Amino acid sequence: MSTHMSLPETIQNGAQLDDLLSAPTDGVVQTFRRMEGDLILLGVGGKMGPSLARMARRATEAAGVPRRIFGVSRFSRPETQAALNAQGIETIACDLLDLEALHRLPDVPNVVFMAGTKFGTTGQEALTWAMNSFLPGMICQKFRHSRIVAFSTGNIYPLSPLTLGGSVETDPPGPIGEYAMSCLGRERILEHFSRTLSVPTAILRLNYAIALRYGVLTDIARQIRDGRPIPLTMGMVNVIWQGDANAMALQCFDHATSPPFVINLAGPEQLSVRRIAMQLGELLQQSPRFEGEEAPNALLSNGQMAHHLFGYPRVSVRQMVHWTADWIRRGGEELDKPTHFEVRDGQF
Repeated sequence: MSTHMSLPETIQNGAQLDDLLSAPTDGVVQTFRRMEGDLILLGVGGKMGPSLARMARRATEAAGVPRRIFGVSRFSRPETQAALNAQGIETIACDLLDLEALHRLPDVPNVVFMAGTKFGTTGQEALTWAMNSFLPGMICQKFRHSRIVAFSTGNIYPLSPLTLGGSVETDPPGPIGEYAMSCLGRERILEHFSRTLSVPTAILRLNYAIALRYGVLTDIARQIRDGRPIPLTMGMVNVIWQGDANAMALQCFDHATSPPFVINLAGPEQLSVRRIAMQLGELLQQSPRFEGEEAPNALLSNGQMAHHLFGYPRVSVRQMVHWTADWIRRGGEELDKPTHFEVRDGQF
């Protein structure tokens, strides 16, 4: 992964943040130079989708390859659709669970599948399973002649002893709660159709992306700012800059196989929630409050395979902590979408 990107001391506004999140690495540009055909991103309207789509557009332009890039979502926020259109993404408003609407989508050889449901799962279990486990089969049948890079989650793993350094891709799954079980269902359905239809597929187990407007560091900084106690039972976490996760995800088109290629997207460190809170508190000039004690296990992923294939993340934890504290202190935009990283019972 290229380290040529110049990192600012602070991120002044949303435009600068979006530019950093969508800056392609040399590896992404090389992947997009090799890639043949157009690209479609399903579920592009979520937290990661717009920056991922823009990175794909910038990498395509840097590679000098003509390519159409489509972005599909229900677009509950019309401003997201307008912004993507302005950036050269051809948007299509679509409910992917509508079979007729799904089949009207263009047949495109390269697919990023990132639609899913997490928060609000409790009370909407049926919709969660439909989105996370039924829809992937519909997508595989529609795009049976394509390569599919599909987002999953580290939540499919069980809580891991802190001494192990996080779950690796070959560890057996152990999902806790219906959300995590439905995400394992997603992976099993993708694997089934990858095998039976020979669909080259990559499955990306991500946790947790950091992008200042949201993320674990933003959650902790907000709790400090608002004087709310920080739960410590989930005492360790993984984080990765969203721009680095985007770059790794797009390079996975080079690795899509049948049966699926599976990879963790996570930062190289296991971070102490207590220590991170103390660092953020110092920068915010407010003392964090804590509740509970650290458990001997946590939801942790080991990202070594991704670092071997794609290089270390360009943005360090120290940089993310400083950016986040400055962003929160200056009243930067917040999506108000907590990660609920502290949840241990799988109830979202």
